[in-house]
Amino acid sequence: MPEKQLSIESADPLLLFGFNDVYLRKIEDAFPDAHIAARGTEVHLEGEETTLHKVERVFDEMLTLLDRNDHLTEEDVDTILALFDSEDASAAPPTETGRRDAILTTPDGEVIKPRSQNQEHLVQAAAANDVVFAIGPAGTGKTYVAVAMAVAALNNHEVNKIVLSRPAVEAGEELGFLPGDFYEKVAPYLRPLYDALGEMMPRDELAESLEQDRVEVVPLAYMRGRTLKSSFVILDEAQNATTGQMKMFLTRLGPRSRAIITGDITQTDLQDRSASGLIQVQHILEGIDGIEFIYLEREDVARHRLVQDIIAAYEEHDE
Repeated sequence: MPEKQLSIESADPLLLFGFNDVYLRKIEDAFPDAHIAARGTEVHLEGEETTLHKVERVFDEMLTLLDRNDHLTEEDVDTILALFDSEDASAAPPTETGRRDAILTTPDGEVIKPRSQNQEHLVQAAAANDVVFAIGPAGTGKTYVAVAMAVAALNNHEVNKIVLSRPAVEAGEELGFLPGDFYEKVAPYLRPLYDALGEMMPRDELAESLEQDRVEVVPLAYMRGRTLKSSFVILDEAQNATTGQMKMFLTRLGPRSRAIITGDITQTDLQDRSASGLIQVQHILEGIDGIEFIYLEREDVARHRLVQDIIAAYEEHDE
């Protein structure tokens, strides 16, 4: 039977395992085929190789979270375990270093890296293709991973600019009926993109980048007529773009630019669901070299532990 030894010298065992080892018991319950024994700052694992990879990854995520927050909660542990409870091994085996490659380190010291196999496929696809579609339900990290890759590309001087865009019509509301000037009208639609950027760039650097046009957050309708050169372009909530808008967006790409298009085809707010450009583009662009479609599932959800169950319940209802 394969065995593995893990070192947790960087962490307080009481904080990592929980009071009376409550977190450790949660891991044991989640992986009944593995034998887990904690001795001081060492954890001894015994079981099938695939299971040991998952258990090692769970401890890796717990150590990362503990290092960032200085504490763990039962909800933290439940959320981490939820990423590894599917039969399709949503956690890929660790790399030779025991950890997936980091995408970006935030100003707060958080290391952003793929948290599931499909997120890792997204990162690999974006490295190998100029246009990538990331399609999946809410909470699967599509936008977060895409923005992290964009910021990393800007930091590494692979591109000169980041452009983040969203359709500005959702839930049946039209901008003309909303109060305020143009920027006040579109702010609620673009807020999630600003929030993601705010987590990944120092506040003063982000403000300077926005002022100097190195980072731009813009409604999709205002992309028309432009050519984006040496840019990392992200279209978020693309299920709310029409077929015409999708074509317009994709034809904005100029030399040395790349794009990631994210969306959830089950949650389009367009009155006519069949008009969604994200739904139609899967058939229109299928098989074109340099374009790849990545599909994330509810097993990739990294939000509250109940989100997976909520998505599953809605899918069952829709069926």
